[in-house]
Amino acid sequence: MTDLTPLTLPAADAYHPWITRSSDEALDAARAGAAALKAAPPASALDALTAWNEVSVALSNTAARASLFSEVHPDAEVRAAAEQAALAARQLSSELGLDTELYAVFAGLDAEGLDADAARLLKHTLRSFRRSGVAAGEQVRARIKEIDDRLTVLGQTFARTIREGTRSITVTPGQLAGMPQDWIDAHPAADDGLVTITTDYPDSIPFRTFAHDADARRALHEASLTIGYPDNVPVLHELFALRAEYAALLGYANWADFDAEVKMIGSGEAIAAFIDKIADAAEGPARRDVAVLLDRLRADRPDAARVEASDVAYYAEVHRRERLDVDAQRVRTYFDAARVRAGLLEVTGRLFGLAYTPVQVPVWHPSVVAFDVARRDDGAPLGRIYLDLHPREGKFKHAAQFTLSNGVAGQQLPEGVLVCNFPTGLMEHSDVVTLFHEFGHLVHHLVGGAQQWVDFSGVATEWDFVEAPSQMLEEWAWDAGVLRTFARDAAGEPIPADLVDRMRSADDFGKGYIARTQMFYAALSYYLHLENPEDLPGRTAELQARYSMFDYLPGTCMPASFGHLTGYSSGYYTYMWSLVIAKDLFSAFDPDDLFDVDVATRYRDRILAQGGRKDAADLVEDFLGRPYSFDAYAAWLAS
Repeated sequence: MTDLTPLTLPAADAYHPWITRSSDEALDAARAGAAALKAAPPASALDALTAWNEVSVALSNTAARASLFSEVHPDAEVRAAAEQAALAARQLSSELGLDTELYAVFAGLDAEGLDADAARLLKHTLRSFRRSGVAAGEQVRARIKEIDDRLTVLGQTFARTIREGTRSITVTPGQLAGMPQDWIDAHPAADDGLVTITTDYPDSIPFRTFAHDADARRALHEASLTIGYPDNVPVLHELFALRAEYAALLGYANWADFDAEVKMIGSGEAIAAFIDKIADAAEGPARRDVAVLLDRLRADRPDAARVEASDVAYYAEVHRRERLDVDAQRVRTYFDAARVRAGLLEVTGRLFGLAYTPVQVPVWHPSVVAFDVARRDDGAPLGRIYLDLHPREGKFKHAAQFTLSNGVAGQQLPEGVLVCNFPTGLMEHSDVVTLFHEFGHLVHHLVGGAQQWVDFSGVATEWDFVEAPSQMLEEWAWDAGVLRTFARDAAGEPIPADLVDRMRSADDFGKGYIARTQMFYAALSYYLHLENPEDLPGRTAELQARYSMFDYLPGTCMPASFGHLTGYSSGYYTYMWSLVIAKDLFSAFDPDDLFDVDVATRYRDRILAQGGRKDAADLVEDFLGRPYSFDAYAAWLAS
């Protein structure tokens, strides 16, 4: 076995030169590798693919590390340097994708004799060249290069504005009525007697869930919907226009068709049909639960005509507490952040046969912790993970898994980073579910990282399947037996099983209107790319009226802070598409024995460990023994 060691990160004060130097070196190596391929094309297809794999490794390492540190490093200068490195990597990738001589090397290869993985890689490589525009004329290729470079800059600008655009409101101490005492203690009044509440998750989620003051909840909701507004509006207009032009130059009807070509769904029209299918299926359950919210709202405000979006989390919590006997403020006392983290590692270690060993290594912020990960049975190293779980100024605002290194068998271990914004004390159970979800990506990245070809490493499946394994792992955060292993109150008492059962039942409340909200987001990502409407807030209001159960809030522009418009572009439907598959995957597990070794091992080996070696539909069929189905999701939604 080749002795591989994880990447050595620099000391905290040495990131700026390291980012620049390591990126320059890797990109120089990629250029040299591509030049060598053109100067002396290998005689065999396997040798050519092996040489190209080295180029791809250098590019992916640079892009991954630059993307990560542009979002998480506490020093703004380092973030800026990382953005420049990411731009340079994207520019080189675009340049190579448009290189007709390089394309000719691969187009002339004979696939005879290649194994299934190598043949798949050659097919994907040729497809990537084609989608890069290599077959177009010289002037078109030059324009495509301009567009690609500009799109990278626009994406960085969009993300930076959101990352650095935290909003806040101020309230009097009396307006904190309903908030948990530990939250109040962590938010003392300033010299002017007012308390500041930010739009960051540890502030906004509890406040919108528990605060009695409707005006304050509405003010915070409005602040959340104006992050990036109006600054990001012209950025989005240019981004939509350039993507449409890019697709047209390559002969596609629109960007959605171009983007969907390499996904399970296949076409833009299929996206629109899927959005409407889910919206229609969710309408009945949505109307039923919104009526419950409205009835309870009218008990407090008899003249209320509708439920506003800023009322939803609060009155859903009231309903769960009063009618379903689930009090989220009691529930959160069982979820101390440190215990949750330890429990997560134990659960996933047991489920997937992993061992986590804490390591003291250089990190970019004192709150970040690192673990080496190995197989429990034989101690074989799988990679390293970093957990960056708490908010700070200038950091990525949501929750996601970032790549530090993609695994390549015999060459480099996979390394990943979990970037979240959870409180350091007590967590909402919804935060626990999110943590399990995002950690699912991290496990997928590591377990699927032992690939010969970097293009198939880790979560390199179709984007509308990527979320399915993580969504399925959420189920373990709802199981009473699982939660009792780490969910304990201050006295050390485990969370009662009957409370967990009621939590699960209560969680079903609202799934219809949540699905409709998700389809509103999916419709935004799809139709804004098709239309690039001049009046972005106006079109947002129209789509919200069509798909959401809750009205648009005048003066806001949610797309300006919708970070997925850069990464997922026109394909935000993927979250719901993946959920359909996740429900089907979970049907193979016995809910009375979630740690069944045979099922868990088969899932790990046939889904996660395969990375991108097969189409997602084939992976699912290999695991389930049949094609995936809509039935499990439909039954869940209707229940």
